[in-house]
Amino acid sequence: MEKSGGRHFVLVHGACHGAWCWFEVATLLRAAGHRVTAQDMAASGINPKQLYEIQTISDYLDPLLSFMASLPPDERVVLVGHSAGGAATSVVMERFPQKVAVAVFISALMPGPDFTLQAIGDKIIQGLDYFMDSKLTFDQGNRITSVLFGPMFLSTKLYQLSPPQVLTLAMLLGRPKRVFNDAQSLKDTTFTKENYGSVERVFIMCSEDKSITKENQMWMIENNPPNEVKMIHTDHMVMFSKPQELASNLQEIADKYY
Repeated sequence: MEKSGGRHFVLVHGACHGAWCWFEVATLLRAAGHRVTAQDMAASGINPKQLYEIQTISDYLDPLLSFMASLPPDERVVLVGHSAGGAATSVVMERFPQKVAVAVFISALMPGPDFTLQAIGDKIIQGLDYFMDSKLTFDQGNRITSVLFGPMFLSTKLYQLSPPQVLTLAMLLGRPKRVFNDAQSLKDTTFTKENYGSVERVFIMCSEDKSITKENQMWMIENNPPNEVKMIHTDHMVMFSKPQELASNLQEIADKYY
C-alpha cells in the first residue's frame, strides 16, 4: 500500500535494455511509498515479441502505450525516460498529456515540436566509431536497421562508472533494438505544442556520460528548453552507478510538479 503522498512512477528503459535496468531505483521508490511501473518495450527484456515483428516505433512502444491507455482518466503519472527511452516519453506526452504530471528525461533523447528525433539521432551518432563493437544490421540503402550494443561499447560508453556485476547483467540480458527510419515512425514522432508542450519537463544530466555526451545533452536542452535541469555526476547508467541519488531526485521532482 502507498504511504500518504505516494506517486505513480512509470519508468522507461533505453535501447537494448529492458525493465530489469530499473530494479534498484524501483525498489528505492517503492520503499518510500510510491507505486512503480517499469514496462518492457516490444522485443525488449522479457517481452515475447521478436525483432522481425517490430516495423514501426508504435509497434515497439505498444506495451507502454497500451498501459497508459488503461489508466483511469483521472490518474496522472511521473513519466521517466532514460537514454533512447526519451523518444518513448515524448510520444506518451503527445498522446496522453492529461495523464502525465511531469516528464523526466535522464540523459535522454528529447525531441519536441520544433526539434525532430531524426536530427537528434543524426547528431548523437556522428563519428564512425560511435557503436564500436556493437552488432549492426543495414537495409539495401545502407541505413542502420538494428543495433545490439557490444561488450566494449557497454563497458566504455555506458557503464564505465557502474558496478561490474551490472555490466555483466547487461551483456547477458541485452537484446537488439530496431532503428526507426520509416515514414510511419517519423509521423509517429511528430509533436505539438498543444499536447507535448502542455506537459512540464525536467532534464537530469549525467556529467560523465560518454554515450549521450554532456555537450549533446546541453545541445538538446538549448534547442528544446525544459522547465528545469538537474545534474548527477556519473556515467550514462545512473540507475546503477548512483541509484540513491537518482531516486532522491525523482522524488523531489514528483513533490514539486505532481
